[in-house]
Amino acid sequence: MSDHTPESPRSEPAPRTPEAAGPEPVPAEAPASGEAGPADIPAEPAGATRPENVAGAPPAGTSRPENVAGAPAGGAAGGPAGDPRPPAGAAVPQPRDTGPQPPKVPAYAQQARPPQPSPWGQPKQTPSELSRLRPVKPGAIPGATLLAVLATGLLSALLLGEGIGLNLLVVAVPAALAAYFAARAAARRLRPWTAVWAVGGLALLVVPALRDAGWPSFLAIVSAFALGSLALHGSRSWLGMFLGSLGLLTSVAESLGWGARGVRDRMAGSRGRWGVVFRSTVVAVVLLIVFGALFASADAAFADVLGSLMPDVSVGDSPWRFFLGVLGLVGALAAAYTAAAPVRWDGLTVRPGKARGRLEWALPLVVLNLLFAAFLAIQLTVLLGGYDKVMAETDLSYAQYAREGFWQLLWATLLTLLVIALALRWAPRGGARDRTLVRGVLGTLCLLTLVVVASALRRMDLYVDAYGLTRLRISVAAVELWLGVVLVLIMAAGAFGAKMLPRAVAASAAVGVLAFGLISPDGLIAEQNVARYDRHHSIDVEYLRGLSADAVPALDALPEPLRSCALEEIQRSLRSSDEPWYATSWGEARARDILGDWDPGYRTRDCSGLGSGDNGSERGDADDQYDPYDPY
Repeated sequence: MSDHTPESPRSEPAPRTPEAAGPEPVPAEAPASGEAGPADIPAEPAGATRPENVAGAPPAGTSRPENVAGAPAGGAAGGPAGDPRPPAGAAVPQPRDTGPQPPKVPAYAQQARPPQPSPWGQPKQTPSELSRLRPVKPGAIPGATLLAVLATGLLSALLLGEGIGLNLLVVAVPAALAAYFAARAAARRLRPWTAVWAVGGLALLVVPALRDAGWPSFLAIVSAFALGSLALHGSRSWLGMFLGSLGLLTSVAESLGWGARGVRDRMAGSRGRWGVVFRSTVVAVVLLIVFGALFASADAAFADVLGSLMPDVSVGDSPWRFFLGVLGLVGALAAAYTAAAPVRWDGLTVRPGKARGRLEWALPLVVLNLLFAAFLAIQLTVLLGGYDKVMAETDLSYAQYAREGFWQLLWATLLTLLVIALALRWAPRGGARDRTLVRGVLGTLCLLTLVVVASALRRMDLYVDAYGLTRLRISVAAVELWLGVVLVLIMAAGAFGAKMLPRAVAASAAVGVLAFGLISPDGLIAEQNVARYDRHHSIDVEYLRGLSADAVPALDALPEPLRSCALEEIQRSLRSSDEPWYATSWGEARARDILGDWDPGYRTRDCSGLGSGDNGSERGDADDQYDPYDPY
């Protein structure tokens, strides 16, 4: 302590704020004027500021910077400005000894300190890509949706185990209703393209009900699934259309929890009502079984009708039916969930390519156009000149010439579409002149490719006339025809805008699959080969024996023994089939009416080699005994 501490008049202490309060001081008697207190703290002069507390926080209302020790920056206690030392003769306050203290860090340093990373890593807090594309979650599952989902699962278990026919359309109707009720509860509006996809998907399911052939039915079922998924998502871009056609699978896992919560909530809120429904259903089923059995035993006609209407359920196929029921229930539930909360696949975008200069972009395409023009000039001269022109120019028969060029032209068409897509990605985008250049060059390429499509179809016509029609040939001809439609749509998009092009291409593919199934490919193959036999007396019976029941009306017009040899396998499969009405196609039912109980008998004993030999066959002629480009 110093004996020369100057006296100063006492002043009232400033009120302490909670921020600057620090620990409460120990009460002590106020010392007399000129004397130091027990803590050796000098008296404060008038107008002076109290020194900071132990925590280093200044009193309220002060904004002076402070040093690490917590003392004022200087000038407030009589020292020079910027000098942190106390004035001469002043007693330095000593902090209480409370043990080791951590170093004081200013507030600005605490805020700027970066967070220390955890040695175990930080979990990612960013939402997943799928949650970003599905921004909303559906509310509680509506009761109508839940009933439609249960009906879909029950019908799937009862009807789909026997085969595919009208039953697939019957199962799809309650699944579509489940999606409709869920979308209406989520306040989604029915847009025109949504209606187009939904109606188109249901129309495609008519193909299995009409045609006995499995391959066009399979194409129709796959296309119906894709259109149904598009109807639920509402995509419009190229990437969105592709992912939207498969996007129903992304809703399966979330839809299960959604449906389980809906069932649990309803069971907890209305236990008594569900008990009444269960008891009523059990009583109704018992009454139907008892009185149905009595009426069936009383009248044979009623027994036949009842047996054809009721599904044939046995214990042996219970696991398979249970699987089909679960599959139908999960599919309908996923469709309803997607309708209530669709994934916005259009949120995924592909960056456009770097625009190229006019010369760099246009020169390769102009050269390609010139090559197309030269090829087509020679092509039209040969094909339009007839058989003699082909023989003089190539030393090949018409059939050989057609066979050698069709597949190459098909690949040329596909590659041209790829070139057009890449050219649009890197096309110059400077202004009106660039747009005119792009439309002119690509429009010319599309027009020349259309002529290539026509040439390929003409070659296929010659090919079929020489060798006959098969499933592979009619399929690739249909694909070539659809590629021509796509080229026309691209040309229309260049003239009127490409906004509707992805949807138009998808719609054209769906229409093509529907038309392909409705024309009955197997029936058309049989008709063409029968007509070819009438002209050339050449037919491949061995191939025709493997067609479906859709070919029966055409093959029934063949003379014996060709008719019996061609229909033997089909008749045998019809006799061994006992499918119910809902799993039987209209083509199979018509074949049963035509053939009846007919038995080919002895007429099929000499079928080996029938229809081939000196007259030629579908797979070859005198110059070429087989077609190496066709495995059928």
